[in-house]
Amino acid sequence: MRPALLNPLFAPMRGLTGISPKMAPLYDKLLAPQAAEARIIDLLFHLPNGAVDRRVKSKIADSVPGELGTFEVRVIAHKPGPPGRAKSPYRVLVEDDTGDITLTWFNAARPRMEAMLPIGEIRYVSGVIELWDGNRQMVHPERVLDAAGLAKQPAFEPTYNLTAGLYPRSLIKAAEGALEKLSPLPEWIDPALLSREKWPGFTPALNALHRPPSLADIAPQSPNRLRLAYDELFAGQLALLLMRARMKREAGAARVGDGHLVKAMLAALPFTLTDGQKQALSDIKRDLASPERMLRLLQGDVGSGKTVVALMAMTMAVEAGWQSALMAPTEILARQHYERLKPLADKAGITIALLTGRDKGAARAQTLAGLADGSISLAIGTHALFQDAVTFKRLGLAVIDEQHRFGVHQRLALSKKGDAVDVLVMTATPIPRTLVLTYFGDMDVSIIREKPAGRKPIDTRTISLDRLDEVANGLERVLQSGQRAYWICPLVEESEDLELAAAQERFESLQKIYGEKVGLVHGQMKGSEKDLAMSDFAAGRTTILVATTVVEVGVDVPEATIMIIEHAERFGLSQLHQLRGRVGRGAERSSCILLFGNVGEVGRARLETMRSTNDGFEIAEQDLKLRGEGDILGTRQSGMPGFRLTVPERHGELLAIARDDAKNLLAQDPHLESPRGEAARILLYLFERDEAIRLIRAG
Repeated sequence: MRPALLNPLFAPMRGLTGISPKMAPLYDKLLAPQAAEARIIDLLFHLPNGAVDRRVKSKIADSVPGELGTFEVRVIAHKPGPPGRAKSPYRVLVEDDTGDITLTWFNAARPRMEAMLPIGEIRYVSGVIELWDGNRQMVHPERVLDAAGLAKQPAFEPTYNLTAGLYPRSLIKAAEGALEKLSPLPEWIDPALLSREKWPGFTPALNALHRPPSLADIAPQSPNRLRLAYDELFAGQLALLLMRARMKREAGAARVGDGHLVKAMLAALPFTLTDGQKQALSDIKRDLASPERMLRLLQGDVGSGKTVVALMAMTMAVEAGWQSALMAPTEILARQHYERLKPLADKAGITIALLTGRDKGAARAQTLAGLADGSISLAIGTHALFQDAVTFKRLGLAVIDEQHRFGVHQRLALSKKGDAVDVLVMTATPIPRTLVLTYFGDMDVSIIREKPAGRKPIDTRTISLDRLDEVANGLERVLQSGQRAYWICPLVEESEDLELAAAQERFESLQKIYGEKVGLVHGQMKGSEKDLAMSDFAAGRTTILVATTVVEVGVDVPEATIMIIEHAERFGLSQLHQLRGRVGRGAERSSCILLFGNVGEVGRARLETMRSTNDGFEIAEQDLKLRGEGDILGTRQSGMPGFRLTVPERHGELLAIARDDAKNLLAQDPHLESPRGEAARILLYLFERDEAIRLIRAG
């Protein structure tokens, strides 16, 4: 159970004074898009993105047009608009000993203005200075205060990211209410580290960020920000290490064969393994032979040959007398793996089956029986493999493809399907080192950096959308030579319907040029329709495949040599790199055309990176700088926790410290029972790593 002192922080935010029923859904949308409703902790962890300096520090004559200033002024005159002209501006002239400013409002009531700005009185006005007809003016001042109001006004007012309908002052007021619910918490950071870094406590750091004493206090590298970023990283590393300790505690099994199946499988391969593949297999072989359970992440760029490594690993397990299973995130990908691996498995004499959610009737029953009696050695499928109805006679190795689509819970679920199952997870999304440690810190890591021999670099070009018709018509020449093209339609934020409309429109416009040779695939199709569209393209019955981004264009088509991405500036770098990797899989030279519309600074940097490199790991590091971790790993969509207080590209150097600290704490206090251990438990609850606490209890 969560410690009682944290309960006020996990109460619904709508319980705070001033949060009306009308405003509450806006806070939910801003702070808890994946949850039912925003809580006080969500507001406290929504840190300011800057601050406004409200100090009175200059005279009117020194003011700079276009900049915000706060001035001490005397009210000189009221100039309401003419009677009967409600839309005319209401002006008030104010001055100090260096000059004057006209304060201007629209739709202002005279009694209210006269009460707020009595003639002859001193007031403090804050807002942006403009020049109008050669004179200084301030339209709708942000603050008009008397001396008492100024005394209550913070010198530095925090600014926050907002959603439509929410106003800065509302959020500031709500944050003030949330801070009142914050109690002092016991210290979980190592005292020597805290002293060395000169970091404040958790509660003072949060207070200083929401009530900044200076602009320096909210900078990303300020002690307050570093302290909170460290807390988040430390909580994550503790949770992952507890997970790893639990997996390691469950005794594994040494899975060692005599080498005959591995030899047969290597002979069945139509190519030799790269050095990177050999090294990864050496790592896996060592893990399988160990009595401890394997938990390994296999990272490889698009086309680096991870699937073959997975096949060889599964062959090792089968050879040692165990079953293996490979789980893919989509049916299309599962079918592709099955179709690619079945001929190789047949040659090596290994029985292989496919299991997806679409399988029904006698065929499904036969597959389930084969897994249960052990006559099927190797299963390929979707998450359907791990439903309750599926039982394995002797599952020894589980391989998960595209790991970031599945959370830690699926990793735990696998262990229930067999006896101390070894786990290998793969990702074709190159992940920056910071994020590998953050999300996969409970795993050993193997990386395949090089591409198989014969892979040619893909020629990437950026072309303005103004030339779209020219690009569409230019496909004729390529298609006549038997090559094929993907045409990816623009990403439309939060609207599958608009994406679908864009794809439908492009499909119809290309059909006018190429007729029945154009296929279409999108996320709202039935699985069977998607499969048909994909197989038509793979077989050459269609030669241009129009697709939205919601579909996994993961089918391996060696004849596909052109990738066209419309509105490429809307995509993240990793996504562009993944899409580009769908071509360049055959003997012909391939190219990727990035069609761009209105490009901002970030979009331009993205396109330039794509043009300049084919290295997925370099691209991933750049993507982290431009977008943040949530988009790279798909955590925004999958519900996996992203960072809230940490900016990986700014705070990444804290990660190694957090990992070492977590290791040391657990080495000295594996059950977190010391005073610092108890404080660390509070930290885990604070960052909602409750699963880690349950693992400690489970022993």
